[in-house]
Amino acid sequence: MKITFPRMGTSHIAITDLLKGFGNEVIPPPPITKRTLDLGTRYSPEFACLPFKILMGTYLEGIALGADTIVSSGGVGPCRAGFYMEMHRRILWDLGYEVETITLEPPKGHMRDLIKQVRRLIHVPLSQVWTTGLFVWRKLELLDIIEERAYYLRPRELETGSTTRALRKCLSIVRSAKDMEQLIEAEKKVEEVLAAVPIDPDAAPLKVGLVGEIYVVLEPFANGDVAETLGELGVEVDRSIYLTKWTQENAFLDFFRIPADRDAKRWARPYLDEMIGGHGIINVGETVMYSRDGFDGVVHLAPFTCIPEIVAKGILTKVSSDLGFPVMTLYLDEHTGKEGVRTRLEAFVDLMGKKRVKEQGVAR
Repeated sequence: MKITFPRMGTSHIAITDLLKGFGNEVIPPPPITKRTLDLGTRYSPEFACLPFKILMGTYLEGIALGADTIVSSGGVGPCRAGFYMEMHRRILWDLGYEVETITLEPPKGHMRDLIKQVRRLIHVPLSQVWTTGLFVWRKLELLDIIEERAYYLRPRELETGSTTRALRKCLSIVRSAKDMEQLIEAEKKVEEVLAAVPIDPDAAPLKVGLVGEIYVVLEPFANGDVAETLGELGVEVDRSIYLTKWTQENAFLDFFRIPADRDAKRWARPYLDEMIGGHGIINVGETVMYSRDGFDGVVHLAPFTCIPEIVAKGILTKVSSDLGFPVMTLYLDEHTGKEGVRTRLEAFVDLMGKKRVKEQGVAR
C-alpha cells in the first residue's frame, strides 16, 4: 500500500512517522493551498462543509503523487464527519480512482472494527509497534507544546515575526528526529530556540480563547491563520483543542467509558444539556470557562453549514449576553479570504481592548 492521509495542522509530521514505523510506504499530504481547495470544491457537493472540501482536494493531490490507500478517522453522533470517508471514497471511485480506504472509528461501540482496521496498517513485529507508538506520541506532544508556546510568545515579541521564524525552525528540528534519542535532543534544541525569542516580560496582552470544530481550529489554512493574526495584533491565544488532548478523550477515555470534557459539559449544562454532535456542547462550556478564567473574549470557528456549530453559535449569543463576554463567530467556507478574516479580528480586538480599559483601566 502507498498510504496518504488528511493534513491537519502540524500533526502530519508525526503521523508520517507512525505509518512508516508500521512498515508502510507513505505519501505525506502536500501543504494545503488554494489549488487544494479548488480541487476539493470542484468535486464535492455544494452543501458540504469546508473540511470535507479540503480533504477531498488533499486526497486528489495525494493520489496524483502515487497514493492508492487513504487512512482517516471516523466519528459518532449527529456530526456528518462520521460519513466523510465513505462519501470521499464514492466520489473518488466515480472519478475513476479505485483507492482503498481505512477508517479508524472511535473505540466506543466500534472496538472490533477499529482493531481490524489498525491491523491492516501493521506490517512489523508488535515490539516495533509499541516503540513506534511511544515515539510518535511524544513527538505529537512536543508539536503541541511548540504551538502553545508560540501563542504565548507572539504577542510579547520585540521583533515582529521572530516567533513565527522560531516556530518554523522548531518544526524542522522535530521533523528531522527519527528515533527517541534524537527526539530527546530535539526537545532541548526546541527549548533553546524558543527561549531565544526576545520578548517584553511586562506586556499584558489581551487573552482570547479559540473554540470551534476541530479541523478548522487546528488547520491554519482553513481558518485564515487566525491564531497567528491575533498574535500579531497583540493578543495571546489559548486554543481549546490540541490533537493529543482530543486523542486521549476520543480513544483512551472512550475505551474505558470515562466521560471526557466533564468540566466543559458541566458549565454548558445551564445553556445546553443535550448531545448535538461534533464539538457543539464543548464549545459552549469552554466559552463559559474562558469567561470565568478572566479572558477578554472568545473566537468561535465554524465551517459554514456545520450543524453542531450553527446550534452552538445561537447558544453562544445567549452566553455572551448573559456574561457580558465578547464572543465572535467566524463562519468559514471556500469563499473566506484571509484579509477579510483579519479585518474582522481587528475590529474584535479593538472592542475587547476598549472593554478592558473601561472595566480595568488597563490599556492594551
